[in-house]
Amino acid sequence: MDAIVKMLEKHQPFFEKISRNVYLQAIKDGFLGCMPIVLTSSIFLLIATLPGVVGITLPQPLIDWCNKLYNFTMGVMGIMVAGTTAKNFTASMNRRMPAGKVLNDGSTMVAAQCSMLLLAVTQFTTKFNGSELSVFDCTSMGTRGLFSAYIAAFITVWVYKFCVSRDLTIKLPKEVPGAIAQNFRDIIPFGGAVIICGIIDVVVRNLMGVPFSELLIKLLSPLFTAAETYPGLILIQAATAFFWFIGVHGPSIVQPGIDPIRLANQAENLQVLLAGGHPAHSLTFNMSLVGEFGGTGATFIVPLLLILFMKSKQLKAVGKASIVPVAFAVNEPLLFGAPMILNPYMLIPFVAAGCVNVSVAKFFIDNVGMNGFSFVVPWATPAPIGIFITTNFQLIALVFVAIIILLDAIIYLPFLKAYDKLLCDQEAERAAELGLESDGAATIAASTSAPAVEQTTASVEPTAASVDSEPVADQPEPAADASAKKDVDGLKVLVLCAGAGTSAMLANAIKEGAAQTGENIASSAGAYGQHTAIMDQYDVIVLAPQVRSYYNDMKADTDRLGIKLLAPRGKEYIDLTRDPAGAIKWLRENLD
Repeated sequence: MDAIVKMLEKHQPFFEKISRNVYLQAIKDGFLGCMPIVLTSSIFLLIATLPGVVGITLPQPLIDWCNKLYNFTMGVMGIMVAGTTAKNFTASMNRRMPAGKVLNDGSTMVAAQCSMLLLAVTQFTTKFNGSELSVFDCTSMGTRGLFSAYIAAFITVWVYKFCVSRDLTIKLPKEVPGAIAQNFRDIIPFGGAVIICGIIDVVVRNLMGVPFSELLIKLLSPLFTAAETYPGLILIQAATAFFWFIGVHGPSIVQPGIDPIRLANQAENLQVLLAGGHPAHSLTFNMSLVGEFGGTGATFIVPLLLILFMKSKQLKAVGKASIVPVAFAVNEPLLFGAPMILNPYMLIPFVAAGCVNVSVAKFFIDNVGMNGFSFVVPWATPAPIGIFITTNFQLIALVFVAIIILLDAIIYLPFLKAYDKLLCDQEAERAAELGLESDGAATIAASTSAPAVEQTTASVEPTAASVDSEPVADQPEPAADASAKKDVDGLKVLVLCAGAGTSAMLANAIKEGAAQTGENIASSAGAYGQHTAIMDQYDVIVLAPQVRSYYNDMKADTDRLGIKLLAPRGKEYIDLTRDPAGAIKWLRENLD
């Protein structure tokens, strides 16, 4: 097992390179920018439909109003994703542009939305009240048009890059105001992008007889059908957990490519449910509630297992500290505190638990009558509650939840017990080394045991990685002299992670530490990819461990803006979230 983990760690740079792919980043960040659409529209849909589950009949005008809000938000999501994807892809492309040449992200955003409409939407005429009207088919403006949105965004930005790099723009005299001159400079690339997508639309419609968006769905449907089988669901979940195990944020790699079909399937499930049928799609957006039950690795039950069954002081402490965040799918305190990342004892259960969960879910949907997930709920919703809601409050869903909790406990417990024995032996040895009686080992603080946080072998001796990751609170507190206080006075800190969950933990710790020490420090949490418009308002940016692979890309931006960039490793980051005063000290030390 150690040899396998060493091999995986050796290839970690390759997997990190995949996660930094500019196309995957643009898709992920563009979709993340539209998440308020998904979540807000779902609220109105729940208002319109769920009262009927308990026999409450709402006034029809209220139902119609809620449905209208849903259709005018979720129903045009494809158009919006085209814009946000182009905006984020433009930001990545600008890092690679020659000096003095910049792509206008506002213009690429609008051009991509227009191009997406050309690729996905059909215009036709119809008669209404005796008058002939020109209308749009809205079917592909929403989730069915997401693939067209991505292609429109990439074509648009590449056309802009081609034109701007070669000065293929309209130039006006220098006396013309900059804002007006920029509009004229964008005419040629804007027109080029729209014309190219218009030509693609004409060719596809004449040769295939369908819009480009429908052609994509037909071409990819065999792949999507395969992905919804047991092997397909298992492969998706195993890949997500595997990447996270080696320290690369798995959802950022795996999910962007399947999000369009997951959302389309969930929307189709919803329509079937509202029509009184049985929603049968299992590859849906909220299947992550099952596969990532309590976070990647299906760790929902793990903190409780640590508290109840482990003897190691370290694991008991990690269980107590992580039980609340893990309930809300923020499991980094567990992943880096136990640790589970690159821990040879945890490889098998970390990958297997989620795979078992999605297999059981598909069995329940196909054979037991449980509804496929229909209502979209936020990723941070406690998984048992989210599953109950999105299956339309089916009691069988509660039985399903109980079964996967039991199965996950069975999968994890033997491996946790083996790892617990190793840690107990290490704690006893350290107690002996310190000249303590064997029964005094229980009094040693969990933080003094030093199994390497990012160690790949079950060695008793700590590695350099473990020394670097010792809790900040255990280091001697330096005197906060006037110069040190001045270094952080008025500081603005932005903490970034993948979904703004883990980053909030450190941002809150910094706020609390500032209040304790009387420092004038402001801290905020955000999601990587949504930071570009606000990063220039901060003095320091901190990358959480799951987005640490983006360090080089971020460094180019922070150096240009004169911002300090910090990227603590796994256990160090978790220690800082638990030690507000230590977080302030850490900021001082790293501002030199």
